[in-house]
Amino acid sequence: MEKEMYMPIRPSSKLSKALLVLGLSLGYFMVLLDTTIISVALPAIHADLGGGIIGLQWTVNAYTIVFAGLLLLMGSLADKLGAKRVYIAGLFIFLAASAISTFVSSLAGLIFIRAALGIGGAALLPASLTLLSHTYPAPAERARALGIWAAVTGLSMAAGPVVGGFLVDMLGWRSIFLLNVPLAMISIVATIRLVPETKPNFGKRLDPTGQITIFTAITAWSFGLMEGGSIGWSSPVILTAFGIALAATLFFLLAETKGATPMLPLHLFRNANIAVGMLAGMAINLGLSGILFLLPFYFQQVRGFSAQLTGLALLPMTVPLAFNPIVTGRIVGRIGARLPMSAGLCLTGLGTWLQVWANANTSYALTLASLLLIGFGVSFTIPSLMTSVISSVPNDLTGTASGALNASRQLGATIGVAIMGSILSASLSFLSGMHVSLVVLTVILLGTGIVSFVLLDRSSTVRKESSR
Repeated sequence: MEKEMYMPIRPSSKLSKALLVLGLSLGYFMVLLDTTIISVALPAIHADLGGGIIGLQWTVNAYTIVFAGLLLLMGSLADKLGAKRVYIAGLFIFLAASAISTFVSSLAGLIFIRAALGIGGAALLPASLTLLSHTYPAPAERARALGIWAAVTGLSMAAGPVVGGFLVDMLGWRSIFLLNVPLAMISIVATIRLVPETKPNFGKRLDPTGQITIFTAITAWSFGLMEGGSIGWSSPVILTAFGIALAATLFFLLAETKGATPMLPLHLFRNANIAVGMLAGMAINLGLSGILFLLPFYFQQVRGFSAQLTGLALLPMTVPLAFNPIVTGRIVGRIGARLPMSAGLCLTGLGTWLQVWANANTSYALTLASLLLIGFGVSFTIPSLMTSVISSVPNDLTGTASGALNASRQLGATIGVAIMGSILSASLSFLSGMHVSLVVLTVILLGTGIVSFVLLDRSSTVRKESSR
């Protein structure tokens, strides 16, 4: 009886299947939307609530640091309590925090609420991937579902800057948070009605030592990398932050090696698909976040674009993220993840290299080609690496694996912005710093693409499908 209760439920119609995937996609859609839409609202928040540049940075970083630091814990909770319970809890946290954000009257209050949003976001991401993995157990079908999931979430990359600018201009900065309320309600209803629960493992013990050390490590690394340029890389504060980060990282690895119930079983990394997938996830987010950090400055400071025009200029990069993952999911379902992942990383690297040649007088056609290559490259890479990692772990560890994968991606995003900021700070001009930064990103992306092609299992997804 219990076995039947937790058997994967196949949607009875195309409509219910679409609604099921939509319900599981809207959660991460909101997570990504909150990372992009806030940037265009920062001047308005500053005008209303005050605070200097550091305060505005923490308005953004409070969300991303908590999000990254809790991903592994939320993945473990999804395995222990059931992914559907964790996902719905994350939706309610996101809904409540978004609604409360519209009433805050101080920057400190907004930073606190943004941290609460990070808790909800950390619950949504690994739980949604776990639910998709269990609902679609066949690798080819799972790859297609993950492609749809990635496409829906990719819309947030395209919509964030444009929709955010419109809402701020028309309704004020608080309206960007209200946007989450109806989206969360739709996802809650669809998930409760259509999504089957995964089998909980109530006997699974959590790993408090691992959670404390990994959260400390991510927070300290993030603080050091983000604040080093302004405070000074050799300052006692930054050196202390890096010392704490290194010690916490070593303690985390020791705890996961010696602990009886590790939050992140390190033996998983003996599987090349998992290890390379984590590396690729860090590299692609490092590249994407670095590019998104550089190009708005290029468009506005060098080309003289307005903020709204900048959002439109970025669409050639973000639009492929909304539709190409569906194609990628089908490709991965047929031939496996190795070739799409490697090709995607290399396309992203090639597009980044093209932008090295851009200056104040360069035709937008060059940037258009660069952005299209980057957009298609990212949209080939992300669904492939997700499928590679999730398909390579037992069902009872999918939450843990998805949490680890996205923690590595978030850490990569933080490192990407930090590297770009450091290079720009040390450069004589923005253009020279941008060119050096893009060369560094190109080397990282192409190198990871080559490593992926060499080390990934050539046909793991296809072979698993044929063996069923």
